[in-house]
Amino acid sequence: MSHPLHQQAIQLINQGQFVQAHPYLVQLVKDVPTHADGWFLLGIINLEVGQIPKAIQLIEKANGLAPSSEYLAHLARAYSLIGDLHQARQVAEKTPASHLSSALTLDTLGVALSRVGLHELALTYFNKAVENAPENPAFLYNQAVSLKFIGDFDSARQAFERAISINPNHYRAHYALSEIREDSKDIQILSRLQQAYTDADSVDAKLHLAHAMAREFERRHEYRCAFDALTDAKQAYLQHPKFASIDDSPLFDLAIRQLALPTSGGHSNAEPIFVLGMPRSGTTLVERILSSHSQVTSAGELQDFGMAVKHLSATPSRMVLDPETLQQAETIAPEILGQDYLSRTRVVTGKTPRFVDKLPFNFFYLGLIRRALPNAKIICLLRDPLDTIIGNYRQLFSIQSPYYRYAYDIQHSAEFYGRFYHLAHQASRHLDYFLLLDYQQLVSDPEHQIRHLLTFCDLPFEAACLNAEQNTAPVSTASKVQVREAINTRSIGRWRRYADELAPAAAILEAQGIPFDA
Repeated sequence: MSHPLHQQAIQLINQGQFVQAHPYLVQLVKDVPTHADGWFLLGIINLEVGQIPKAIQLIEKANGLAPSSEYLAHLARAYSLIGDLHQARQVAEKTPASHLSSALTLDTLGVALSRVGLHELALTYFNKAVENAPENPAFLYNQAVSLKFIGDFDSARQAFERAISINPNHYRAHYALSEIREDSKDIQILSRLQQAYTDADSVDAKLHLAHAMAREFERRHEYRCAFDALTDAKQAYLQHPKFASIDDSPLFDLAIRQLALPTSGGHSNAEPIFVLGMPRSGTTLVERILSSHSQVTSAGELQDFGMAVKHLSATPSRMVLDPETLQQAETIAPEILGQDYLSRTRVVTGKTPRFVDKLPFNFFYLGLIRRALPNAKIICLLRDPLDTIIGNYRQLFSIQSPYYRYAYDIQHSAEFYGRFYHLAHQASRHLDYFLLLDYQQLVSDPEHQIRHLLTFCDLPFEAACLNAEQNTAPVSTASKVQVREAINTRSIGRWRRYADELAPAAAILEAQGIPFDA
């Protein structure tokens, strides 16, 4: 439906001028209330500025006026951005890949499904998008990411290389390829990365490329160069205006206080097994061990408990996790919180008697989880402090998430680890059905520890749990390569390669009375 206001708004949106386009669209839908694309574009603007619930309402209204696969693709994208796996999948199923021809729409749906961990389903969209637009590096990259998550590393490498051949400065492809590249000291790869780093025009690009270069330096055993590459890029990012630091100590203080919340009145369901702990501490390995059991399904890194807390606490902040929301959550009826969480997870759970929710930062919700689901099992991983700190420093987490800000600075990482360590030990003293699991013991004596783990979860022993590397389910975490190997001790003591660089972290740990293997 052609309309001058519509055309003006489209021109502004194409130029990235969302604020300027907004009044044209408001006037358009006021003049023509049935103009579906006006409502849709208002939804897109709200998506861009982070007003996702409002965007969902606007796009749903547009699709109600004039059903469109493009509208549904962006609606699935919106649901994925708030971690609503159930709704994202339901919307995608209304538009199967076989019914679509637009490569952009196919890719948008694929991204939405990939974001909520449905990588095999996402590939049906990505594969057709690449088939229809084989020279688009963005589509190739997205296809490769899902191929990597399902463990098809050969196909993923080929797709990443194709994306780089089309766009040599595709920094995301460079970084992703570095994670799964075959272990060889290829000087051409390092030179290619250094050139891309020189050409990079954003702090985001430099962060990705620095992490890729660090991996290449590590392959050459040049650990000082690896650390310097990371530090240069991370320090530049910390000084950038877009960086927003947060004080995480109030979150830890509240989490510790909430360990003492009463546990009466929660939901009686005993299906969930929460696996949590610091990132890079073995949470994915434990998830794979448990989900190798015939009675257990891996639900992945669900955002559902935090989303349920945010929804029911109804705090006005844009942050899902903040002190105000944690504090307000204490007023939520425990059974209602437990039921809300279970309802949100049902799209991927309920097929087996038990399921694993493996979101590391769920440790901030320990008291609330125990209150809402008093019969759920909670497994908290604890790994050597310095191995954990360097593991986090070496890993590029979500740049947009404020919760990973500690990982940009070694000293902040040590302080964050110290707060987590004290929270974990307090939880082990106060919570029922809580297991503090030592990573080093797990990989050094796997059969004994796995038997103990299964007993804790009230699961009968199954030999398949000893061979978690044979688990073929997709992996959507930073451990996607390691967990496809047999359990081993190779990563224990990796921090020693960076002993000098970790001296400030060691001093902080020592001052807090946290033991580590010196």
